[in-house]
Amino acid sequence: MIRKLTKADEALFVAMSREFYASPAVEHDVPPAYHTDAFAELMRSDEYIEGYLLSDGETPAGYALLQKTYSREAGGLTVWIDEIYLRPAFRGKGLAKELFALAETLGARRLRLEVEPENERAVALYKKLGYRELEYRSMIKDL
Repeated sequence: MIRKLTKADEALFVAMSREFYASPAVEHDVPPAYHTDAFAELMRSDEYIEGYLLSDGETPAGYALLQKTYSREAGGLTVWIDEIYLRPAFRGKGLAKELFALAETLGARRLRLEVEPENERAVALYKKLGYRELEYRSMIKDL
């Protein structure tokens, strides 16, 4: 089951967000305030970002954050699957596939994501779902 995060999910989201950022799936941890700041933005508006709770029955299993941007190259809305986190006990049960199917219904012209190359299990899933690697090199500048 997948549903949008609500205000009642704050403690759960923050706990899972901390788990995600302590995992090898990300390059580095983030300051503690980033978890609560992200939740506040999720509750403020869904104009730029949407948050979803993924559950196995009634049991919370993980979360996903989807960001929105306009891409001239893609000819319209691009949805970035910015974060998808499943607690270890819930991996391999099809919840990520459900999230990707939901993302395809949001009216985007392109779905995009980033993945650590060492996360071979995730890379294999994404390729199976039709994602391909870009030849671009991502670059960032933190301010």
